[in-house]
Amino acid sequence: MSAWVVFLFVVGLAALIAGAELLVRGASRLAVALRVSPLVIGLTVVAYGTSAPELAVSVHASLAQQMGISLGNVVGSNLFNLLFILGIAALIAPLAIDRRLLRVDAPILAGISLFVVLVATDGSIGRIEGALLLGGGVLYTAFELRRARRGRLAAPARLEEPGERRCAGILGRGWASAAMVLIGLGLLTLGARWLVDSAVRIAQSLGVSDRILGLTLVAAGTSLPELATTLVAGLRRAPDLAVGNIVGSCIFNILVVLGLAAVAHPEGVSIPPEALRFDIPVMVAAALACLPVFFTGSAMSRWEGALFLSYYGAYVAYLVLHTALHHPVSSFGLAMRGFVIPLTAIALLLAFGRAAFRDTDVPRRR
Repeated sequence: MSAWVVFLFVVGLAALIAGAELLVRGASRLAVALRVSPLVIGLTVVAYGTSAPELAVSVHASLAQQMGISLGNVVGSNLFNLLFILGIAALIAPLAIDRRLLRVDAPILAGISLFVVLVATDGSIGRIEGALLLGGGVLYTAFELRRARRGRLAAPARLEEPGERRCAGILGRGWASAAMVLIGLGLLTLGARWLVDSAVRIAQSLGVSDRILGLTLVAAGTSLPELATTLVAGLRRAPDLAVGNIVGSCIFNILVVLGLAAVAHPEGVSIPPEALRFDIPVMVAAALACLPVFFTGSAMSRWEGALFLSYYGAYVAYLVLHTALHHPVSSFGLAMRGFVIPLTAIALLLAFGRAAFRDTDVPRRR
C-alpha cells in the first residue's frame, strides 16, 4: 500500500466533507430565500444534505461494480449513525425526543429496515425494488412537507433588514447559493471517486473484503457530517436537531441512497450471504431498538447511549475477529445472541413498560 493511495483516500474524504458542507449551506440559504420554514430545512436539507457523501459513494461504487462498498456503506452508515453517533450524543447530554419522531419517523425507519430484509432475501436488490425505495423517499419527503404545513409548524416569516436586502441584491437573488450547491456536488462527485478507488486498493493490499471496508472505514468517513452536526446540536442543547438529523439521514440512506444505487446498475445491488445473515439483521435490530429507547420517558438517557455505543464496539469487534481469526467469531456471536442481547431486550422492554404505565397515570390534554 503506497503513501499515494492513503493520501488519495484522505483527500477524497476531505472533498466529501467539504462538498457536503457547501451543499448544506447553499441549499439552506436557497430554502431561506424561497421562504421555506426552518423545520422543513431541518427535516429535509440538513438530514439529506449530511447523507450526500453516502449517496455519492454508494452510487459511484455501484457503477464501478464494487457492490460490497455500495451496500456496506449504507448498512455501516446507519449502524454508525444509530449506535455510535446517538450513543456519543446521549453521553454528552440526555436527548429529549420529539413526539412526532416517536409516532411517525422512528416507526418508519424500523419499517423500511424490515422491508430491506424482505427484498434482499433473494440475494439482490434489483432495479424494481430500488425504484420502490426511491418512490418511498419521494413520498416521505412530500409527507414531511405536508405535515409541517398542516401542523402550522412553519416559523412566521421575519422582516428582512436593510443590510439583508442589499446582500440579497448583491448575491443576485440566490445565484451565489446555487453556485455553492453546484460546487458542493462537484466536490462530492470527485471525493466519492477518489475515496472508493483508494479504498478498493487499500482493501486489496490488506486482504480485507470490500464489504468489511464499506461497513467500517468508508461508512464512518461518510458519516462524519452527521457526527459533526449531531455533536454540535447536542452541545448546544438542540436535541430535536440532533436526533432528527440521525433518523432522517438513516431513512434517506435506505430509501434514496440504496434505492438509487440499485437503479444505477443493470443488475441492481447484490447482497453477500454474510450481509444477509448478519449485517442487515443488525441494522434492523438497531432501528427496532430505537423504538423502546425513544419511548422510555420520551428521552434517550446516558445509560442508553452507553448501551448503544457498546453495541457498536461489539459489532466492530465481530468484524475484526471475522476478518483476522475466524475461529473466535462463533463463540463471540453465540455470547452476543444468547446472553447480552436477550438481557438488553428485557431491560428495554421493562423500561418501555414503566414508561407506558407512567403515561397512563398522567391525564392527557385533549
